[in-house]
Amino acid sequence: MAKLPEILKKAVVAKSRFFTVEELELRFANGVQRTYERLRTGPVGAVLVVPLLDADTVLMIREYGCGVEDYTLGLPKGALEADETLEQGANRELQEETGYGARTLTPLKELTLSPSYMGARLTVVLAEDLFPARLEGDEPEPIEVVPMSLAQLEQWVWRDDLHEARSVAALYLVRDLLRARRNGTAEPEDLP
Repeated sequence: MAKLPEILKKAVVAKSRFFTVEELELRFANGVQRTYERLRTGPVGAVLVVPLLDADTVLMIREYGCGVEDYTLGLPKGALEADETLEQGANRELQEETGYGARTLTPLKELTLSPSYMGARLTVVLAEDLFPARLEGDEPEPIEVVPMSLAQLEQWVWRDDLHEARSVAALYLVRDLLRARRNGTAEPEDLP
């Protein structure tokens, strides 16, 4: 394993309501120095929820994505509140975005997005044994809930509106976990 670069200096170079851009001056083990910029991460984590309505049906959501200026298909997700556990935050986001709660919530894997530029980490949580439950969210318009068959995942991932990488990765993780369960070979705690 390579030795981590030495951080020589950190400075905030831009800030908005939602984003803080930080500049880092680094010295690598071989003596090379570089200046990097990144979006600084807040103190709380985030969750991405894979809600299983039944053994084959995942509840996807369609909502407006400002970054791509279009409606996108993905999984419920959001930042944790300061006093929430992963499970509490996942259940809250699930209820706000799909109208369901879950009796069983299992953290599966932590994912990052563009780790060269962002420190944000998001935990994929499998939600099972769903029941109707709605909480008021902060979305500006109602979110459309779209049931998806995991048996048809190979077709779904080629849709033009399903391109959010963490959602695609989470769907494959859950599909493979469910296959392993059916074969009697794995539960989340058994995975590497």
